[in-house]
Amino acid sequence: MQFNVGDVVVHPAHGVGRIVKLEEKRLFGAEARLYYELSTAKSTVWVPVEGNLTNGLRPVTSKNALAHYRNLLKSRSAALDKDHRQRNLELNARLKDGSFQAVCAVIRDLTAHGWKTPLNDGDAALLRKTRENCYQEWAAAAGVQVTQASQEIEALLAEARQKYSESGR
Repeated sequence: MQFNVGDVVVHPAHGVGRIVKLEEKRLFGAEARLYYELSTAKSTVWVPVEGNLTNGLRPVTSKNALAHYRNLLKSRSAALDKDHRQRNLELNARLKDGSFQAVCAVIRDLTAHGWKTPLNDGDAALLRKTRENCYQEWAAAAGVQVTQASQEIEALLAEARQKYSESGR
């Protein structure tokens, strides 16, 4: 078992949550399995204990690692595909690994893309959801409120935009 009751973890689709208990469940008529019951801000999720790395559950990023992510958010963005379908596939593939590195890089790149051209509905929705999850994890890692985390992240992105504008890119 990788996690214990009380651990704060990140689910790739549902964001930050706390493992509230281990429970044996029979879902969809399948054989009974042991699940983590994960309580998030918006829902309760059951994640199988055994399996492919517990379906993407991972510990919250450490407070010490936030310095790296501050630099990442302020760094030069990567170019994104001009075709919205291809861009969406690429961004979702990057997020699929579930890492905080991927989350921050997608936020940086999609935000910078929006500086040049308005985001379409799909890009805007992806950015909104990715930012929400990032704010939650940043807050949990830093030990601050989500509003404080969002303000810091937005300030870092504004700093990147300032650098971006000055470089004429």
